[in-house]
Amino acid sequence: MKILINTDITPEQQEQIESVSDELSLVRPKNSEDAVREIVDTDIVFGGFNRSLFEKAEQLKWVQVLSAGVDGLLFPEFVKSDVILTSAKGFVGPHLADQAWALLLGLLRGIGRSVRERTWDNRMSIRHATWELSERTLGIIGLGGTGIDVARRAQGFEMRVIAVDPETVDAPSFVHAVWKMDRFHDLLVESDVVVICAPLTPETHGMFDDAAFEKMQSQALLINVTRGKIVDGPALLRALTSDSIGGAGLDVTPEEPLPTDSPLWDLPNVIITPHVAGGSPIRLDRSVGLFCDNLERLLVGKPLLSVIDKAKGY
Repeated sequence: MKILINTDITPEQQEQIESVSDELSLVRPKNSEDAVREIVDTDIVFGGFNRSLFEKAEQLKWVQVLSAGVDGLLFPEFVKSDVILTSAKGFVGPHLADQAWALLLGLLRGIGRSVRERTWDNRMSIRHATWELSERTLGIIGLGGTGIDVARRAQGFEMRVIAVDPETVDAPSFVHAVWKMDRFHDLLVESDVVVICAPLTPETHGMFDDAAFEKMQSQALLINVTRGKIVDGPALLRALTSDSIGGAGLDVTPEEPLPTDSPLWDLPNVIITPHVAGGSPIRLDRSVGLFCDNLERLLVGKPLLSVIDKAKGY
């Protein structure tokens, strides 16, 4: 069984994969042209994947990518194919959740303003703008792996957690309620903090529009660590500059890279990080571990973990 390793891994990680079975033959292409040549008789791809590789593949059965979101891969031919797609969904929650809380606390405690304004004269205005998280409501959009990790951290702040998700999800003990997406606006009305943990799909694209922001509380903070295009850019700018919401912490933005002349950079109630939430020194270890688990499952005919429903997009 030929495996195309289309990402950089350590010798130890390669050995970990090879140890799964003697039936495996690992190939590590030197460049994209080499990958296209090797894909022809490849059975499995681990790492980077695109339309060019798909079009040349003749016996491909399964692709596991390193990202959790797969919206950039779902071209029609691949979606309609029988090739299984797995991702890192369910395994990137810890570092995305950490980033979400960093952005939230940076907004809530005036850290963003302090770094940006570099003055002692703003201390009283920062003090007057703060509030405490205890007994406030945290609303989570998408209660998958990232959403659950965000919710788990809310316990330490004594917050009430509610969530919406398109699927039927059992609420963990630390989540007060999980609603279907038809109660999206209800969640916005009740939440002091809203964290976007959803994938980008046709249904979530632009869901944070003017109507959504009108439902949010005037002091509410919006945090986004998954996909920027879930938020309508002009609507977000209107909400932030009209005091419809209290602020936004964005690791992802509606347009990436965010243009240097975007007004979002200079708003005092906004903190932006350049799509870094996915960074973690152990992320690749987790991905290789998941890949090895899935290889073992494939070889004995068990269902794979973190499978993407290509038609749904998650």
